[in-house]
Amino acid sequence: MKLTRRVFAMLLTLALLCGAGLAEMVFDGVVTGGEAQFVLAPFGGVLDTVSVRAGDRVRPGQVLATIQTTRVYADVEGTVSGVFGREGDATEGISERYGGVLFIEPTNKYTIAASTEKAYNRSENKFIHVGETVYLKCTSDGSHRGTGVVTGMGEKAGEYNVEVTGGEFYVAETVGIYRRSDYAESSRIGRGTVAAAKAVAIKGSGSILKMHVKNGDFVERGELLFETVTGGLDGLYAPGNEIICEVSGIVASVDAGAGSSVEKGGKILSIYPDEGTRIEMQVRESDLGLVREGMKVDIEFNWDLQRMTRFEGTITGISYLSASAGSSGEGGETAAATTGEEPTYTAYVDFTPDESVRLGMTVLVYTRESHDDAGDDPAQEVPEQDAENGEAQAE
Repeated sequence: MKLTRRVFAMLLTLALLCGAGLAEMVFDGVVTGGEAQFVLAPFGGVLDTVSVRAGDRVRPGQVLATIQTTRVYADVEGTVSGVFGREGDATEGISERYGGVLFIEPTNKYTIAASTEKAYNRSENKFIHVGETVYLKCTSDGSHRGTGVVTGMGEKAGEYNVEVTGGEFYVAETVGIYRRSDYAESSRIGRGTVAAAKAVAIKGSGSILKMHVKNGDFVERGELLFETVTGGLDGLYAPGNEIICEVSGIVASVDAGAGSSVEKGGKILSIYPDEGTRIEMQVRESDLGLVREGMKVDIEFNWDLQRMTRFEGTITGISYLSASAGSSGEGGETAAATTGEEPTYTAYVDFTPDESVRLGMTVLVYTRESHDDAGDDPAQEVPEQDAENGEAQAE
């Protein structure tokens, strides 16, 4: 009897040693994206472009989308003065307070309020045409001469306005206005008084996203002054109309396309960051003792037929909820229990992907540790204790 118990203990020890030699367990897994990161509109407006699609790989600094802006241009040629608006300001509030976002002092610095009252007595001299070129001469001694253009008609009959386009005059000086460059009396269409041209107010609408000019800049007619967007900005913070990617990853979804209206904080697209990429693998209940959190594993991708590359990973978590636990039947029985299938649990493996890794790829996950290293099996400890106890009793 004593010899029999010794043989049984030796056989059990050999069996355990053989089990310890099984260095790898293999599990099927799939690459998942983890938690998606949302890309939100920094301000309200209409999307001008969206340059990515779902599934595209993106990198930091890449332009993902642009939001349309309203561009405000100079109405006249002149010098910028009185810039009251700043990036982030609401144009309506600034214009209400100061009369405009900025002002332009025209290059043509004189205007003339004129009348046909002193026109030469010919019927055609009573008909003034907006846009026609006229010739100017001071009435005192004729030494100040220049040219102008009729810019509009006055409130009363016979009144009109002239913008001086050439020549130097005194403010409040009286000038005669002629249709002919030789100042023939028969071409005189009236007289007027010289005044300093008013600075032109530039107002705009919406919030100022970007200023393109500053005080003292000379601008030509049609030159860009500033850009605005609909809605409000965060104080004086104006981020620009380009939406820039901040992470490396894969576009999960595009929620708004070009031409779509977005509110401030509205979702434009979402990205799975590379740092959140992981592998999910299903572990059978009977194999739970062979894996544990913190265990190092090797990863092979099924597309790599030659098995040339292995990635290193770490098991970072094992779910406490079985895959079938959500489908419980009457009496609390799970689907696995009623069908006789063995429950499985999801284990999560973190690793560092390269650009060859795509979401949804299938992989093989190899454990590096032996079965005994992964965790002791209580079912194996009992026979060993029984054998030792039996040997002691026999002795």
